[in-house]
Amino acid sequence: MDLEFHQIEPRYEKLRRRNARKERQLVASLAEKGQLLPVVIIRAGDPDSYVLVDGYKRLRALKSLKHDTVHATLWDLGELDALLLERLMRTSEADSALDQGWLLEELNERFALSHEELARRFDKSQSWVSRRLALVRSLPREVQERVRNGAVPAHAAMKYLVPMARAKSTDCVRLVAALGSQPPSTRDVGALYARWLSGSMETRELVVTQPYVVLRACEQARRDEKISEDTKSRKLLDDFGILIGTSRRARARLVRGQLGHLLPTEAQETRQAAQKARWECEALFRSAAPLLTAPVAKPCSDSRGEPLPIPTLAVEESTDAR
Repeated sequence: MDLEFHQIEPRYEKLRRRNARKERQLVASLAEKGQLLPVVIIRAGDPDSYVLVDGYKRLRALKSLKHDTVHATLWDLGELDALLLERLMRTSEADSALDQGWLLEELNERFALSHEELARRFDKSQSWVSRRLALVRSLPREVQERVRNGAVPAHAAMKYLVPMARAKSTDCVRLVAALGSQPPSTRDVGALYARWLSGSMETRELVVTQPYVVLRACEQARRDEKISEDTKSRKLLDDFGILIGTSRRARARLVRGQLGHLLPTEAQETRQAAQKARWECEALFRSAAPLLTAPVAKPCSDSRGEPLPIPTLAVEESTDAR
């Protein structure tokens, strides 16, 4: 059957989240191919009016394309049974706990179903019902509306905004309002909640009034931390490089007979310095034992598969040493 839009009441539109990307794809598909699947309706009190059960995205898309009518199929069921059947048949996407909570709240308030009856109809425990109802009722209505419109990820709302609202509902509402129309990522909302949870009164005020400033500061802090970690690793590598260079220079001087030119006092000081250097090197290599015992890369080989020789420092002996 074909109906005009004014004959259909979108009574349960608030139970669904919107996804702007999917709705744009649906509009393009309807513009190209027309309506292939009917929406699902049930009778309302008025003989010429109906309640929409399934097909909210299709209805909005057809309105945006300036269509006059929508093709619909009529279920001969009561309102409660139609809602429950539609949920059981839904396969397009998995419901979040918020989606489930919205439906449970509607059934609880509109049809006066008890927690026990809801648990029986959904084949769940009463604890499952209570947790989802508490989730919905903890989240301010303004925030729920932003979740429905796709401006806030449902997972972010459940994981971070619900505990924030339980602690201070007004701050939760202010934060969502300050985020504007651009949907934040779940990671961004988590970072803001972490700063709000651990921050002072001044920090909390900044989070709920200037969230994007806080996010930029967090991102810069992450970059600085990464640079700091890279610098620490680089410094250790540089230290070993200095040790290699210093050892080579000292060995070259010894090979050239530098010891034979030392005065007695200089020889004594050099002996003590050499002993200290030996102790420090032994302590260093004990600390570096995990590094030295780790598997090493396979040596490079030439075209015949023979390992290439490891280059050594050639030290020319002095005339005195000969």
